[in-house]
Amino acid sequence: MLNTEQINLETSFILIEPNTPLVELKNKILQYQFAVITGERHYTITNREYNFILSDADSKPVILWLEEMQWIPSTVLTMSEILELSIDWRRPVLIKNEEKENIIGVLTASKWIQSLQIENKKITAYFHTLAETVNDAVTAVDQEGKVICWNAPAEGTYGIKRENILGRKIGEYFHVEDIVLHRILNEGRPVRKAYHRPDSDTHVLINASPIIQDNIIIGGIATEQDITRIVRLNEELYSSVPQLVHPENPFSSIIGTGTEIQQVLQVAQKTTYADIPVLLTGEPGSGKEMLAQAIHYSSSRKNEPFLSVNCISVPPGLLEAELFGYQRKAFMDEGQVGQSGKLEQASQGTLFITDIDQMPFDIQAKLSNYLEHQSFHRIGGTELVTAQTRIIASASPVIDTMVKEGTFHKDLYYQLAVIKIDIPPLRERIEDIVELIQKFMQEFTIKYKKPMPNIDPTVLTALINYDWPGNVRELRNVVERFILLNDEDVITLKHLPREVVTSSQSIHAGPIAIPSQDTLLYKERVSTNEEAFMIEEALRKTYGNKSAAAKLLGISRATLYNKIKEYGLDSHSE
Repeated sequence: MLNTEQINLETSFILIEPNTPLVELKNKILQYQFAVITGERHYTITNREYNFILSDADSKPVILWLEEMQWIPSTVLTMSEILELSIDWRRPVLIKNEEKENIIGVLTASKWIQSLQIENKKITAYFHTLAETVNDAVTAVDQEGKVICWNAPAEGTYGIKRENILGRKIGEYFHVEDIVLHRILNEGRPVRKAYHRPDSDTHVLINASPIIQDNIIIGGIATEQDITRIVRLNEELYSSVPQLVHPENPFSSIIGTGTEIQQVLQVAQKTTYADIPVLLTGEPGSGKEMLAQAIHYSSSRKNEPFLSVNCISVPPGLLEAELFGYQRKAFMDEGQVGQSGKLEQASQGTLFITDIDQMPFDIQAKLSNYLEHQSFHRIGGTELVTAQTRIIASASPVIDTMVKEGTFHKDLYYQLAVIKIDIPPLRERIEDIVELIQKFMQEFTIKYKKPMPNIDPTVLTALINYDWPGNVRELRNVVERFILLNDEDVITLKHLPREVVTSSQSIHAGPIAIPSQDTLLYKERVSTNEEAFMIEEALRKTYGNKSAAAKLLGISRATLYNKIKEYGLDSHSE
């Protein structure tokens, strides 16, 4: 914005009354740069116009001479009004103070043009510096589509030198249908985070806006973030999803003895016989992907692809292309080139969509339409694509609230939630912790070629007492850590992360706080032999740690001691 305070006004002027004799004007005008005749209208005469009044009668009033000459009056404005009003620049403009009491200067057309030129250079310098500062490719075109800005990242992204494209129409270098700025110029609507492939080797996310002046589109500007490396990395990461379950007996890979997790597994096993969508909800790290794989590899689709797409790791602008694919016209011919999305690639198999509650709303609507019709259009394509792909989706528990608040597509939710399975967090499955530890220890001792260490009872107590906000994934990471870092025969508290030790100690500073009771975990009547066996099994799993065994059994420590004495199990020591 032009700063009016920086405009240099001409201040060499004299005010003259309208009825002043012309002779006085002749005498004064050579002493000043401007003579300003005041009155109902204001007139300005420059000292370079002295010859116009030289031959006229000295006694003639100035106002009469002005009328005879049909002199054009000057516009009178304040500085703030200059930027707001249309001005007649045929005569110098008179500038009054903001109170409109006194004339403070004269502004000629040439001075105004000079100020505008200086301001234009300044704005251009700001713009080009900004364009070269950002990491994204910046392209600006005028109303005809001619390139007026092409920064260094644009050169790098497209391999086109600035000197070769500036002043040329952008359509000379790219297919018209592939140029977002053409659509901006025609429609005048901004584009935000749109995925685009200007050529077969380049992937970008585009933000573009029309440049509007007086309700007329005079150009367009686009910033393009090169995400080719992200796409390549994503393709590498998800080209083959690591198999987390045993292919012959997938559900045997999932450890769970508690009532809730057993109910989860029973429901999941029943879904393997149906080709309906499944929605898995649970906290991060609770095992949703493993359960999705177990469902797939236990179904009739087990020999077909199991693919995964993550709604958090894939940029929103790219996610639609990742799911549905991309179609565009070839640059040099009339053929069609494109790339299939995960829905096509997983046809006849299963597509696992993780964190679907983070999917943009417009893509949710498109996915809902696919689930209804089993068909879709690629981005940029007109051909209807059919794919028989089973959808298993995962989400955080807040998805129910999102549906109620309208931030998650209601139709999509009910299409996915035909079978909805809520996976309990690890803190509600303490009976599984020891077995999970044993499984992960076996996995990582083999991986790192290390001998199987023993576990100090205090370590088991700490691991059982910890709340595991990261669930099974966090437990697996902790086990991998102490297997990798330990060079001794026994895992002790020093091998655990500090937060695991301090958190478990602060929660359970004394004996494990379980209400006193004489019943075992499931509160069922069991025979003496069964009860003794369960106690022995708990002590075996916890390596004789009575505190940990009592936690697993769901009884108080005092009750456990009494049962050990009753059944003669004193050979187990802590």
